[in-house]
Amino acid sequence: MKRKYIARILVVMVAFLLVGAFLSEGLNPYKTVANGKNGGTVSSNDVYVLAKIISAEARGESYLGQVAVGAVVVNRVKNANFPNTVYGVVFEPGAFEAVSDGQYYSNASSTALKAARVAINGWDPTGGALFYWNPSKPVSRWIWSRQIITQIGRHVFAL
Repeated sequence: MKRKYIARILVVMVAFLLVGAFLSEGLNPYKTVANGKNGGTVSSNDVYVLAKIISAEARGESYLGQVAVGAVVVNRVKNANFPNTVYGVVFEPGAFEAVSDGQYYSNASSTALKAARVAINGWDPTGGALFYWNPSKPVSRWIWSRQIITQIGRHVFAL
């Protein structure tokens, strides 16, 4: 009887520790990404979706470059001209080459997971960029009409 009681207490304690770790890692499933008109919600699954797109689009970039790519997705979630969820932004048709060519479907790196968490929690080294591209790769002429605001690693970031 005493063993069952102790076992139940241990299970409850572990559950509280896991929930605490979950929330302290920025994985609150009800975290709101707000912007007056078109606020969206970011779930813990969206952290993983964001990490996968970061891993695929910013492979080989520094941690700062990975956070910057994640910040662009979060900025789009906040912008009324884009879908209001991470999933919606990532899977918007034609938005990301890594989705189109299948690179997205590889596992996310641990660095990309960390970058996704801090981007969702508000770190934006791009200064509000909505677009990025690698200027040394072929891209649509249209993208060059966007105002470039910074360069981080091999990507330029624009409004």
